[in-house]
Amino acid sequence: MKILLLGKNGQLGWELQRALAPLGEVVALDRHNGGDMTQTEALVDLALGLAPQVIVNAAAYTAVDKAESERDLAMQINAHTPAALASVAKDVGALMVHYSSDYVFDGSGHHARDETAAHGALSVYGHSKAAAEHVIQSIDGPHLILRTSWVYGARGGNFAKTMLRLAAERDALQVIDDQIGAPTGADLLADLSAHMIRATLTRPELGGLYNAVASGETSWHGYACHVIDFARSQGVPLKVAREHIHALPTSKYPTPATRPLNSRLSTAKLQQAFGLTLPSWQQGVERMLLEILPR
Repeated sequence: MKILLLGKNGQLGWELQRALAPLGEVVALDRHNGGDMTQTEALVDLALGLAPQVIVNAAAYTAVDKAESERDLAMQINAHTPAALASVAKDVGALMVHYSSDYVFDGSGHHARDETAAHGALSVYGHSKAAAEHVIQSIDGPHLILRTSWVYGARGGNFAKTMLRLAAERDALQVIDDQIGAPTGADLLADLSAHMIRATLTRPELGGLYNAVASGETSWHGYACHVIDFARSQGVPLKVAREHIHALPTSKYPTPATRPLNSRLSTAKLQQAFGLTLPSWQQGVERMLLEILPR
């Protein structure tokens, strides 16, 4: 089996190279070697020439604030090119795998949204991800869309690394506490993808849209506290005291793009359909920290 993987050097793409390898030959591309999502026609020609059995799109425009002033670019990378690839997948009989975001919702309420919830994006980035969901489903070829939130990886920059750096430098921190979601590891997403791809190739009726996040929920403030507490328990010297990690409402930290306050996503559909158990967000974060903390 041949798998075309786009976005190979991102946090998710890096983990997907590992997780997908047992399934077959992985042709992994980034924007420097034929996988440029701004070159839609060239990418379509490449995909048609490869004729893979699976197309996995882990490439994305993720500069949420910058997207407010680069709408066309964000829409091309996050919606238009994925739509073109989904059309290719349908034409060659391949399974299209794509990743979406909690930003497709307006963040109202306190309940966990399931896959039937209506879109209500608050930002250009959110609109671009919602557009991709809509068009890939409307093309109606074999597909898996994994909608996730608060993705991190041990490789590259992430929120935990930023908090640890600041905690070592400062006497006090201010972290937002009214945005609620589930920190989700790129390694978990990659492993879920491999399981779901294998199952869906055998049982095509499993295809569709799924929420895919770690279990449990927290705020960015709770996330920061957990990271700092765990690092300190591992002997990492940190300057900030626990009581000086102050909670801050989103309204006190304005940004060009509006973030959803409620990013809770129900994963009941995924767990039931594929017989999988999603680990707690704390488990994934602690595993990542053990990889990056100094020995």
